Amino acid sequence: MELIPVLNQADVDAVTAIVRASATSFYHGMKMLPPERRAAMYAIYSFCRLVDDIADEDAPLAAKRKLLHGWRQIIAGVFAGRTSNALTRILRVAVLNYRLREADFVAIIDGMEMDAGAPIVAPPLPILELYCDRVASAVGRLSVRVFGDSSTSAEDTAYALGRALQLTNILRDVREDASRGRLYLPYEYLRQESVPLDPQGAMESSRLPFVCVKLARLAMRYYKEAETSMALCDQKAMKPARIMLASYKPLLLKLHRRSYDYKKGRVSLSPIEKLKLAAQVYLP
Repeated sequence: MELIPVLNQADVDAVTAIVRASATSFYHGMKMLPPERRAAMYAIYSFCRLVDDIADEDAPLAAKRKLLHGWRQIIAGVFAGRTSNALTRILRVAVLNYRLREADFVAIIDGMEMDAGAPIVAPPLPILELYCDRVASAVGRLSVRVFGDSSTSAEDTAYALGRALQLTNILRDVREDASRGRLYLPYEYLRQESVPLDPQGAMESSRLPFVCVKLARLAMRYYKEAETSMALCDQKAMKPARIMLASYKPLLLKLHRRSYDYKKGRVSLSPIEKLKLAAQVYLP
């Protein structure tokens, strides 16, 4: 049996710096976790950030695929016990401590490859579901194990909550994505509402809100499934997941109240709304 290495504080500091620089809300949200679990989550986030940056950078597809292939080799090395820097050393400890699965890391890279090529435009629902599973639910499957719950209910929570959060992101970012030539709204919904299948044409369509309503219903179904599964989980362990749900579901409701009018700007929660949400989660 392999002895689990002890975390090196310099490694923890290096990974923490990555998170603090790029994700203030995530950095503070994970501070509630015990140090080893927090370090594991920061390492998972850092991995996700790095591969996402590759997918988003302005570089030839072949170059991006080569870099992502490099990450496949790095992850394979982590699971084989080969580490070379702060991030891989902390990931190795996390893999051993929380029985993380290589398939979930690979799924995340697969999701980034979907984004690395030609812009995703009007994907069929099965492709959108696959994309959400790779870029969001796979992260959830890693996260719930680090949180301390590897039960079937926790897996079900990761499945549903990951999809709910990603669909909320898609609905929130329709205008920004369209400006980059992307349209994550599903082909079936666009066709049903006679909305053009190209990003700019969709943005100009008066029927776009009806497409968004359909996708929001799907997201709400996943939120409800996540809430049902979460109720069967270890409540203390799943507190970070409850915070994520409590932070994102109101964004979807806000979008709905403004009738998906993207001319009003990007939806977000006010400081007062954030305080109310924090009170709901932290106070009995």
